[in-house]
Amino acid sequence: MSSHSLRIAHGCIIGSDLAALLRFYGEGFGMRQVFRFLRAGKEIGFYLDAGAGTFLEFFETANARPATPAPLDHLCLEVESVAGSAAHLRALGYTVTGEKMGADRSWQAWVTDPAGTRVELHEYTDQSSQRTGRDCEVDW
Repeated sequence: MSSHSLRIAHGCIIGSDLAALLRFYGEGFGMRQVFRFLRAGKEIGFYLDAGAGTFLEFFETANARPATPAPLDHLCLEVESVAGSAAHLRALGYTVTGEKMGADRSWQAWVTDPAGTRVELHEYTDQSSQRTGRDCEVDW
């Protein structure tokens, strides 16, 4: 049996407004709801298909397990087109930064979800460090 990681299975986001989170990730990124978490018949969370066997899990703040703050800076979602995704999210009423070429030679833009999680939109290029393995020099 192998002990290495195959991929990220899911990330969990906790927020006070499940409907707003479903709209952001569902309408904003086309993620399909896979199943819900219920307690006594009431929805307290859900799972969305993020593609390629990965998922995002969401729980309503009041129904989440007590936890200490985690050192997660942001969530990054690969998209086919940063410009197209940014325009789509803006049309839905979300504030998205301008698109720019990152130090890793990948296109990026940023938006914040309804729970306050910073989300990076990421579009690889043929020159992206993630594809070439080249180090990238940052200036921030």
